[in-house]
This record gives sequence, C-alpha cells and structure tokens, in this order.
Amino acid sequence: MLGLEITVVVLAAVLFFTWAARRLHISEPALLLCGGCLIGLTDAFGSVELTPDVVLLLFLPALLYWESSTTSLGEIRANLRPIVLLSTSLVLATSAAVAATAHALGLSWPVAFMLGAAVGPTDAIAVAAVARALPRRMLTTLRAESLINDGTALVLFAVAVGIATGEHPFSWSSTVVQFVAAYAGGMAIGAVAALVIIAVRRRVHDTLIGSGLSVLTPFATYLPAEVAHVSGVLAVVTCGLMISQFGPRVVDAGIRVMSNSFWEVSTFLLNAALFVLVGMQLPTAVRSLSSLSLSQAVWAALAVSAVVILTRLAWVYTVPYLIRAVDRRPQQRARRVSARHRLPGALAGVRGAISLAVALAVPTTTDDGEPLAGRDAIVFITVGVILVTLVLLGQALPAIVRWARMPPDTGGEEERTAQRLISAAALEALPVRAQRLDVPDEVVERVADELRAHAADDDGSPGGEEPYRKAAELHRALLQTKKEELIRLRRERLIDDTVLLRVQAVLDAEEVRLDLRYPVPPEGPDDVSGR
Repeated sequence: MLGLEITVVVLAAVLFFTWAARRLHISEPALLLCGGCLIGLTDAFGSVELTPDVVLLLFLPALLYWESSTTSLGEIRANLRPIVLLSTSLVLATSAAVAATAHALGLSWPVAFMLGAAVGPTDAIAVAAVARALPRRMLTTLRAESLINDGTALVLFAVAVGIATGEHPFSWSSTVVQFVAAYAGGMAIGAVAALVIIAVRRRVHDTLIGSGLSVLTPFATYLPAEVAHVSGVLAVVTCGLMISQFGPRVVDAGIRVMSNSFWEVSTFLLNAALFVLVGMQLPTAVRSLSSLSLSQAVWAALAVSAVVILTRLAWVYTVPYLIRAVDRRPQQRARRVSARHRLPGALAGVRGAISLAVALAVPTTTDDGEPLAGRDAIVFITVGVILVTLVLLGQALPAIVRWARMPPDTGGEEERTAQRLISAAALEALPVRAQRLDVPDEVVERVADELRAHAADDDGSPGGEEPYRKAAELHRALLQTKKEELIRLRRERLIDDTVLLRVQAVLDAEEVRLDLRYPVPPEGPDDVSGR
C-alpha cells in the first residue's frame, strides 16, 4: 500500500508545486526540490529511499530519449567541439577538482573521486528545466553536453569504485580502454537499435501499436547496453538522435501526434517527480550521517558546490580562448561568443537526479567485507550540491540571461520561411493534384486563396501578420461556438456520446493547428512557465 501512497503524494506534490512556482514566478525545480524535502520530514515518508536502479533503469532512459529526440542534430554537428570538450574534459576536470577538495576535507582518494564522479556531470533534465530561456544554439550545446557527460561520469565512477573496494587496481591503460569501450559500445548499440526500430516503424501504421513502440524504444535500447556493460546513456541518446532524423519520413502523423502527446505529459511528470524524490532524500541523508558532524557536512557541501560552480566558470572563460588563439579559421571566427554572452552557459551547470543515483550506487562495503568509510558523506554532499545548484543557479539564471542581452534567436524567422516555402510548393502542385483527384474548381480556388496567403512573401512584421492573426482569433471564437453547440446537442440527446467524441476530436485538431500557427499570448500569472 505504501507504493500507492507514495505515487499519489508525489504526483500531487508535482502538480501543486509546479502550479505554485508558476504563480510565484520562481524556479520550478527549486520549489519541487524544497517541497520534496518537506515531504521527507514527515514520519510517513521519511524512510522512502530513491534507489539508483529506479533512476538509472526507469526514469533515465525515458527522459534521455525524449530530450535527445527533440534536440537538433544539426546544431550538435555545428557545435561538436565545445560539446565534446564540455562533456568529457570538463567532467574530468570538475571531478578532479572536487576529489582534491574532498580529500583535503578528510576523504580517501578513491572515495573522493567517487564523489567527483557523482557531481561532475550536469543533468539533462535539470538543464532543460532551468535554461529554456537561452537562445537555441547555447541551449542545444548545454542539452547535448548533459546528455553525453553522464557516460563520462559513470565510467569514472566505475574506475573509482573498483579501486575503493579493492576489486580492480588502478591502471591508465585499463581506464582508457573502459572509456573507449563505454563510448563506442554505447553508440554502436544505439545505432543498431535505431536502425531496427526505424525498419519496424516503416511497417507499423496502427496508431496505438506505433505509439506503444515509441514507449518501448528507450528501454529496449538501454537494456542491451547494460547487459554488455557499456554506456546505456549514450545508447539511448544515439538512438533518439537517429530516430529524430528518420522519424518524419517513416512515422505516420497520427502515431506522431499521439506519441508526442504521451511523451510531453509523461516526461513532465517524471521530470518533476524526480526533483520531488531527490528532495525527499535530504532528511534521510542528514539522519544517516555518521562519519561527519552535521556542521562539517554542511561546510563540505558548500565547499564542493563552490568548486563545481567555479571550475565551470574558469573552464568557460579559459579553454575557449586558448582554442580561439590556435584556430583562426573564418568559419570559427563567425561562431565566437562574447564574454558577456558566455556567462549564462557558464552558470547553467545544475546537477540533478543522475548525481544522486551515482552517489546512492556507492557500495557499502569493500571487497573484503569491510564497511566503506565515507559513503554517508558522499550522499549528503551530493544532495547538498544538487540543492545549491538548483536553487542558486536555477533561480538566478533568468536574471543572468536578461543581463547578458543574448542575441535574438533566428528560429522564428526560419519558421516563417519554412511556412512560405512549403505553401508555395503546395500552390505549385495544386493544379496537378486537383486534376488527379477531380476536385471542383470552386474548391480548388478556395484552397489556392489560403495557400497564397500562407505563401505571401511578407517580412513577418506585425502589420503583415495581423490580418492572419485576426482570422485565427475569429476561427477560435467560432470553434468555441461549435463546441458549445455540440455539447447542447448531446445534452438534449440529439447525438450520442460517441458522435460527440468524434466531432470534438476534429474540432480539437483544428484548434491545435491554430495554436501552433498563431500562439495565444500569455494573459496572466498562470502562463509564466516559459514553455
């Protein structure tokens, strides 16, 4: 029964604290984390433990798959060098700096490196939650970094665990082999899984089965990677990126609409639930402390948090400039970012559930059966770093973005260009298609008028857009009238419930199309999420 109680309480907390954060205009992850901490203080839920298997096998594949399948592969290619450096070299540098700090605070080197591996990577879910206001190029870089750097951290963690437990002595050659095998093996399994799934999807046209296949994909990709002891994270990310390229050509529209709706709701709930569950671990981490006093542990958590933040700042403001001094190619000069514009990315290094999962995966005993000293400190410090980065950086980032005066995103102009070009192509093909389908001339002319309006070569200014926006507002008003009349017909028993659902689905699809083409502007505090 406790499992059902936890589910109800966590989901209720997710909805309430998300609503409260949007009403109060504060960071959603930070409030969810604090709300989870309050729940963890109660007697009924104080003993709830978030196991690493739950995060790594249930939450992580689903969330990583959705993040990777909605990330631009073209932007990743264009920013491959900074992404690789951030997801490998920066993780190693951060882990080493944290390990040195932890060792100075009294932890042994292997245990200190386990802590470094836990807090070294940024979290894809946390980054997406707090950095959505950034321009597309920087947001894509941060998302791709956080998708890939988990693999680096997990390999480093496995090496540190082997040394700490006495299972494997340290060797540079074996460590390098582990890194290469984890990366190459994970990417290979992800690519093979994507090819298999794409081949199956070409033959699946049933909406429910196709949507179910989308749900199965991340777990079916992660499982063989785990069995092969390579990076399941990279397997899922590779699979998601490949499917994002082939999906528009092989997946039916109905399957895509249903699948996207499912993933948007489920990843929102999973994402927010993770923050609540992480917050619930803080009271447990405090109660479990034995190797350090509470005051010592708090100072250690603050010190490690400072090292994590400052290492990223130092990296972002040194390494790119060193590369800039060497690489003087014109195409690289065009992509340079000013020091002011670098600051939001430098302060977007939030940590999340993956760090806690790694910390909780620290073994309790060595290979000889002796207790592993410092495990409780690792868990407490990791939770502290998650709390500090989410609350401090997550709350400050919107103001930092405003101060940085980031350049305008070109996504809106690209979207208008795409709308014009595809409408022009449809207009050109209209006569042939209409003749083949034997469409009456008056219908053809009506469709042509709509296509000409969409293909009009205006500059996207408010004056050029306003007539179409007014028409969209009129369509919305008429749709509302239709829905009210439909409900009246059902109420007076002139139509059946089944008929209502079918007609309502058509009206809803039309309203969604209008909302995508001409979004309704925010009108109040309920619409401040920025999504």
